[in-house]
Formats: sequence, C-alpha cells, structure tokens
Amino acid sequence: MRDQLEQLPQQVKDTASQTKKFFQKLKKRPPKKLDELTLAIHEEVFAETNCMDCANCCKTTGPLFERKDIGRIAKYLRMKPAQFEANYLRIDEDNDWVLQSVPCPFLAEDNACSIYDVRPKACREFPHTDRPKIHQIAEHTLKNVAICPAAFTIVEKMKERLP
Repeated sequence: MRDQLEQLPQQVKDTASQTKKFFQKLKKRPPKKLDELTLAIHEEVFAETNCMDCANCCKTTGPLFERKDIGRIAKYLRMKPAQFEANYLRIDEDNDWVLQSVPCPFLAEDNACSIYDVRPKACREFPHTDRPKIHQIAEHTLKNVAICPAAFTIVEKMKERLP
C-alpha cells in the first residue's frame, strides 16, 4: 500500500488531462448504464481493498460534519455538541463544520477509527464512487482520486470500460 500511495500523485498527474476530458464527456452524454457500471466497478475494487491498509483520507483530509453528525458523535463521546465543536471542529470559509486539524483525531495508530460506528456521513460515503450520477460530482471525484488509491483505480477502470 505504501508504494501505491507514493506513486499516486504522479499517476494522478500523468492521467489528469485524460481524466478531466473523460468526465467532461460523461457530463455531456452520460451512458444509460453509467450508474450500474460504476457501482459494479466500485464493488469490484472495494472487494480487494482494505481501507485500513491506507487511511490516506483520514490522514490528509477532513470530512464535513453535518448537524446530525455532530449530535450523534457528541452523544457517543458523552459530551455536549458545543463541547465537541469546541474540542474538534472549526467553521471553514464555506461556513461548514470541519476538523480543526488533520490527521483526524479519531484515527488510531493501526488506522482504525475510534468513532467508526458513528462516523460522519461524509466518511461513510467516501470516496463517493458508488453514488448515482457520478458525472454530476466530477470535480469532487477528481479531488478524491488524488487522495484515495481505490478511487483512482475505479476511475481508471471506468475509462477503460466506457466507450
């Protein structure tokens, strides 16, 4: 996994132009079975992927925290939402709740998440490659392939399998 993470920035750079064109094409004319194919590729890649071998998302980026996430996590940690916000979160330039710092404070040495059962929605859904109408979140996906080797692989397989 370490090799994959080390190679990822160069791979993303080498394929950036092609990937951007691919998503522009998808936006203009998404294939009828895009969701079906994308989900199949997502499941295929994640059947062979153990996120705990990597955890690059948790080490390099932070999720957005919705109000529901804050309440659920605060309750799990036995604290008031305001205390959770003060201890772990800040409001970013888009007025969203985000972590004060990365890596994620809930990431353990073994890459396990100490709040896994109550983790934020953004964490549960990352890297969003099983989302319907992936062509509508192209910019988001382009960012995620630079973070997540599995997302990179999924997009590369999409480019291979879609006309």
